[in-house]
Amino acid sequence: MAPRAYWKGYLKLSLVSCPIALYPAASGTERVSFNRINKKTGNRLKQQLVDSETGEPVEREDVGRGYEIGKGQYLQVEDEELEKIQIQSTHTIDITSFVPRAEIDDRYLDSPYYIAPTDQVGQEAFAVIRETIREKKMAALGRVVLSRREHVVMLEAFDKGLLATTLRYPYEIREAAPYFEDVPALKLPAEMKQLASHIVDSKAGHFDPSTFEDHYETALVEMLRDKQAGRKVEAPKEQTPQRVINLMDALRASIGAETKKKPAAASTKVRAAAGAKRKTAR
Repeated sequence: MAPRAYWKGYLKLSLVSCPIALYPAASGTERVSFNRINKKTGNRLKQQLVDSETGEPVEREDVGRGYEIGKGQYLQVEDEELEKIQIQSTHTIDITSFVPRAEIDDRYLDSPYYIAPTDQVGQEAFAVIRETIREKKMAALGRVVLSRREHVVMLEAFDKGLLATTLRYPYEIREAAPYFEDVPALKLPAEMKQLASHIVDSKAGHFDPSTFEDHYETALVEMLRDKQAGRKVEAPKEQTPQRVINLMDALRASIGAETKKKPAAASTKVRAAAGAKRKTAR
């Protein structure tokens, strides 16, 4: 059974269009979550909206939206008024431009979604748009309205569909300068950079997300299992990294530590090779 679509509409490139569905490509529902409870009774708590001035509970039908125009003064906005704001991209992702993917600052990347065609008739048009994006090796930019807010969206060819990533607006990005203004510009010795480069080379590999482990989630599950089984929960011993006194010595020691790991692997190969020779000799 196909997943439930988060949004349905049309994908349009100039005069070519096709019906599509958009699905969230990431989810946090698998994480351990907690409910707020009454510690005295163990019962789950319910949230209640209360008027900030009168202290009286507010019924659901009386809850509305307000835009603050002054201290304690709000301009009421009705749902019907928001629905009247029609934007052209409400039900259509209209591709407006193509840009090199490398030019898109990663700070602008927000939420990923999968895009797939929704009927047989539109599959050819969808494939044309997808393959054009793939062959040009560029990212397509368009606009989409999700949860009543318009987002700029980046489209990339992904498997048999498209990967859409909503982008943040410039006003949402913080300038980096204030955070780095106290970092001095240092001229590093060549030997120091060579040692660091050697360490990087010894740890080089390929991106494999299957090796990622959420250590906090693992520890949290263990703790819950221990509590459920009536076992005592003990805090792990915290290991504090040693302060580096001499950076050059620390780099050399790091290389030594990495080198010690390799002879074991090498000796295994040597033993395997020796065993193969003995079999051949027989």
